[in-house]
Amino acid sequence: MKKSTDHVLVVALTPLILKKGFVWFEKNKRHIEKARTRPDAAAGFWQKNTILIESGQQIMLSELLRKLSDFGYEKYQKIELPGEFSQIGGTVTIFPINTPCAYRIEFDGNTIESIEELQSIQNEAPETPLGKIIYKDKQRRREIPADLENLKEGDYIVHLDHGIGKFLKREDGYILEYAAGDKLTVPEEVSHKLSPYIGFSTPTIYRLGGNLWHRTKRKIKEDIIKTAKELLKIYAERELAERPPYETRDEMLTQIEQGFEFEETSDQKKAIEEIANDMRTPVPMDRLVCGDVGFGKTEVAIRAAAAAAISGRQVALVAPTTILAWQHFQTFSSRFDKFPIKISLLSRVQSGTEQKNITEELKNGEIDIVIGTHRLLQKDIGFKNLGLLILDEEQRFGVKQKEKLKSMRADIDVLSLSATPIPRTLYFSLAGLKNISNIQTPPLNRRPIKTYVMPRSKKLAQKAIRKELARGGQVYYLHNRISTIESARLKIASLAPLGTRIAVAHAKLPDQQLIEIIDDFRNRKTDILVATTIIENGLDLSNVNTLIVEDASRLGLAQAHQLRGRIGRSDRQAFAYFLYSPKRLTEIGKRRLETLKKYQGLGAGYEIAKRDLEIRGAGNILGRDQSGSINRVGLNLYCQMLNEAVEELKNAL
Repeated sequence: MKKSTDHVLVVALTPLILKKGFVWFEKNKRHIEKARTRPDAAAGFWQKNTILIESGQQIMLSELLRKLSDFGYEKYQKIELPGEFSQIGGTVTIFPINTPCAYRIEFDGNTIESIEELQSIQNEAPETPLGKIIYKDKQRRREIPADLENLKEGDYIVHLDHGIGKFLKREDGYILEYAAGDKLTVPEEVSHKLSPYIGFSTPTIYRLGGNLWHRTKRKIKEDIIKTAKELLKIYAERELAERPPYETRDEMLTQIEQGFEFEETSDQKKAIEEIANDMRTPVPMDRLVCGDVGFGKTEVAIRAAAAAAISGRQVALVAPTTILAWQHFQTFSSRFDKFPIKISLLSRVQSGTEQKNITEELKNGEIDIVIGTHRLLQKDIGFKNLGLLILDEEQRFGVKQKEKLKSMRADIDVLSLSATPIPRTLYFSLAGLKNISNIQTPPLNRRPIKTYVMPRSKKLAQKAIRKELARGGQVYYLHNRISTIESARLKIASLAPLGTRIAVAHAKLPDQQLIEIIDDFRNRKTDILVATTIIENGLDLSNVNTLIVEDASRLGLAQAHQLRGRIGRSDRQAFAYFLYSPKRLTEIGKRRLETLKKYQGLGAGYEIAKRDLEIRGAGNILGRDQSGSINRVGLNLYCQMLNEAVEELKNAL
């Protein structure tokens, strides 16, 4: 991996760039700027069809993501092919169509901090036509089975002693193929040495009998020992730090709990009690709560915030987007409005004067709970008595951002919420080192969302819209191109009954206007919201129970599941229609949609996005640097080695 602090990246956004010969990705900055400022048509063409990205550049993360989407780049949980990008917190990974490999871009606020060249994600056929580059090698996004019983021919599998091979078949054991046609038969009685390969990249396969695999394991073990030592150090420091215990049995707290309009699930009760136990001890809490979309993580956070506020400590809840922060502010305000607990929202929505007043009130201790975006991380923010930090959508924050949050105070309690499932093997590796609560049971009376995967049809969309509106409900209509979203609104208006109120939401709108649009939708002043994937996170509207996705084949699997989680949040039957164009449907897209249709039960996220999310979860917990090692040996073996290293170090203490 190549990292540069003075790096210039030019991302070409259209196939025409290749034809014109603008295949520049690492050139002298002066040379690039000269081409962009020429007084002729070529300069205008260059500026309209490329993005110049360089370290130290001031650009909003949302603006970069919008530009990529507008020019047809597709967003995925992980990227493998040209024309794709991904985003986690302040980290954006792009595979430009005009470069031989992908790049990782790290943001610090609205500044590009660094650009890394990812040689591990390369274009293997740069001379082929663009369409073949983007859609080649359709087997690369393979669905890796959860256990040995579900192995399919060609799946990657890890042998403890011989390394990663391809599974061929079961015949008197497991038959594996290695490089140069080498074959290995593993008898059933030693199948414990096998595990499915789970990784974000296509693994390297070696020949049998060499020592490369053993050298790889030895090198990774050295890295794992460092990680294990860091984990034990963090654990030891947490055990040494102290703060006064919280009050978790207060009468006011009981009244706040009674304000929850639903019955807690068994997993919710367990998570709430685990957090209460953490807060009753003098040791600062560091707990991660994992749960599928709509499974009640927010209520768990409300209980923890209430206990902290009642105990006289301030609470900061940080969310990755303005919409999500605003949603939480609405929810918290509703639950605490009858109690002497002051809640404020701090984001770009507030005016400069309002932000200054809130900042002063935080420092004076006049605000009990503050909810905001990355604005809460800036240098001018201080607290009189910060006790609890709640980090929502934890998987969307970069490692540096999370470390900055945790460094706010040594004895701070940290509660992280995440929709990313934690692999069972990693869970056991971290047992005793990191506290994890899993919420896997759906809310009571919640119904599975009926999911339909079908070719695009105006008649179908019209029927779905009219059916939902006829029962007094509301509709999300996903159109993920800002440039044509107004045309989409007009099309929907022609399909809906006369007088239907339709609004449009996308990332180009000012935050305040966007919030007003969502607020009107929440208050049922509009019937249909035509939106981009900006609605992917944070919206919890029980009256919206039909989702129509116009071009579903362009969505990543986990993203589609997150969008589906925006509906079905009551006891009313919800319907999701994932529509596609048969002419544009690729094999990869087809497999995604088939999986989405197959797994439509409650809690399906743990099956649906498992391969996409497992390593993401591991990377979030252990740190981004570990992802490379995980890819080289597979997640299962990595976690096994980590568990062994932790135990060895514990025993040596």
